[in-house]
Amino acid sequence: MKIAAYIIVSLVLLIIGVLVWFFKFYFVVPELKIQKDMPEDQKMKLIDDWFTVLFEKNKFNGVVFFSKNGKIRLSKGYGYTDFKKTKRLTNKSSLRLASVSKQFTAAGILVLAEKGKLKLDDDVNLFLPQLPYKGITIRNLLNQTSGIPDNYLDLAEKNKNSIELLTNQKAVELVINAQEQALFTPNEKYQYSNTNYIILARIIEILSKHSFENFMKRELFDPLGMKNTRVWNLLSSESTFTNKADDFDNLKGNVAELKPTYIDGVAGDGAVFSSANDMLIWDSFWYENKLISKPLIAEAIKKPKLLNGEESDYGFGWLITDNGMWHNGSWLGARTIIVRNTKEKTCTAIFDNSSNLYFEKILEELNKKNR
Repeated sequence: MKIAAYIIVSLVLLIIGVLVWFFKFYFVVPELKIQKDMPEDQKMKLIDDWFTVLFEKNKFNGVVFFSKNGKIRLSKGYGYTDFKKTKRLTNKSSLRLASVSKQFTAAGILVLAEKGKLKLDDDVNLFLPQLPYKGITIRNLLNQTSGIPDNYLDLAEKNKNSIELLTNQKAVELVINAQEQALFTPNEKYQYSNTNYIILARIIEILSKHSFENFMKRELFDPLGMKNTRVWNLLSSESTFTNKADDFDNLKGNVAELKPTYIDGVAGDGAVFSSANDMLIWDSFWYENKLISKPLIAEAIKKPKLLNGEESDYGFGWLITDNGMWHNGSWLGARTIIVRNTKEKTCTAIFDNSSNLYFEKILEELNKKNR
């Protein structure tokens, strides 16, 4: 018994030791030595060199974008488009945005509102009468205050034997057939739900009589000149597209391909791909554009007021801060973030396609107070 206890204690200590080593010595990123009063060009050169080192150490594989006052300060790719390492990433490479896609879906809804096809305070049952939730508005879906459970992925898993490829229509039908109760009264509180944005994308399809992919291309991406931005999933007619970056795992240089599954026929909560260079257009869009009026844009980037009088910080596909807005995302190999500081007129976007374990550490280093 004493020997067994000794072995168990030794194993526990060994595991603790390995974990301490991993988090203190392995699970770290190099220091980014930037001083607040440095010239902007010098800062960007140091950041560029820093991301190069991160790539060389297998701690980053993606694209970065920094702009200020509507001008690009740094827009560059570091690494490869796929696990075979056959092609290098550039600022024109299109990477999966994951949940950063939600702000694009919100913009699609605003386009319909601008055209008079819907109003933000319309009841969702006007467009989906069978949806088993009452009193929920388009605004509630956008603000993540609907009370609809984030259940479409779980429902798809339970029914995957009868689903060849999950689409927005099928996902919404699963939600309707499940007849699950709302989690709370509309606008009672904020609770993040991917299902909200699947429903928004389905409403776009119903009202436009086009696929979500075609609507977004025709009504948003093409008019804005976002040449390397599009919706893509397994529902798309093309198996790939120009400049597309694939997803893969990269653990200390050991790479493995990541492929979409039957779930990846949906869009709205994700499925937008975009490039570093297109982020300049996207940042400018939220200041002023020819597609959506300023009053509607203002609705998208304000904090919603809840039933109890308090404010939530989730706008339309954006988390709203005192200085601007941001959103992050994660799906398959994608680890993404975009941050806009509207007071300083800066925009930062970082997209990685390699299941990056260091992504949060990279963001922490970038966000140190001396920036």
